[in-house]
Amino acid sequence: MPSGSSLLSRYAEAIYWMARYVERAENLARILDVQESFSRDSRGSHNWSSVVALNADDAAFYARRAEPSTEAVLDFYILDESHPGSLVSIVRAARENARTLRPLISTEMWINLNTFYNRMRSLRSEDVAEERLARLCATVKEACQTHTGITEGTFYRDEGWYFYQMGRMIERADQTTRLVDVKYHLLLPSPADVGTPLDISQWNALLRSAAAYHAFRRMHPSGMTPASVSHFLLFNPFFPRSLLACTEALDDTLTQLRSTYGLRGGRSALETLDELRAVLRDSTIDAVMRKGLHEFLDWMQTRLIEVSLALGEDFFGYPPAAQAQKASG
Repeated sequence: MPSGSSLLSRYAEAIYWMARYVERAENLARILDVQESFSRDSRGSHNWSSVVALNADDAAFYARRAEPSTEAVLDFYILDESHPGSLVSIVRAARENARTLRPLISTEMWINLNTFYNRMRSLRSEDVAEERLARLCATVKEACQTHTGITEGTFYRDEGWYFYQMGRMIERADQTTRLVDVKYHLLLPSPADVGTPLDISQWNALLRSAAAYHAFRRMHPSGMTPASVSHFLLFNPFFPRSLLACTEALDDTLTQLRSTYGLRGGRSALETLDELRAVLRDSTIDAVMRKGLHEFLDWMQTRLIEVSLALGEDFFGYPPAAQAQKASG
């Protein structure tokens, strides 16, 4: 069994953020694709402002754009290199972290991300037109999933592997809480719309945004309610993108990292994860919705930020303020 740390903190940081950025790119591509394909209002129009709300980008977006039109939102989230949350910026960040990791990652991992970035950098306005969006999003998702497969098959299972898994899981958990919160809180329809085809289509879109539609239908062949969808995305231990599954995987990975390499760091993050794990295991969706789903998700997001802060301080040498800024980037 290996013992002692041999991984430089700058490499651990780069691996962690490379994983987060690739996961973030795939999530954003899925959200844009679903928004175009499945999310329409009662008049058949798209509400692209929901994408801005989901990513908490209201201030940044409206500083650059007058209104959330299709063209404005797609340009902002795909091509705008000045926006750190655009696809081209996210993939560039993943690629830059991979470049730092050239001594550690496989040649196949580097080629995949370098090719992916060059493809994104070559995009033009006509390539992100609404009628071409589905094809572009499919390309992005395929590139991210290819990266995940290549990493699974070629990345050496040392300390770096654990940091990669932790980055991926914390990003997934964060995205899942955002998705559920925006649908249930920010986009809550009027009481007259609850249970209508419009309301159901929005929950359908939520499941598809989380790549959860088919898995959900295996558990719920007929019918769809806010409670059943929220329960599946938050508390189902068998769906890999649920909040519980991500939290447990993150907890287990950090525990294995500490025990395998005899590391002292990570204790504070582990305590927070143990608390999250216990709350998620002991909670029911009915009780959460009675007390306030938004408040519950806000508490979860705050705890995930605390985990990211603690990991950065213990393993990457970040002061809390600098890590908090990066965690929200």
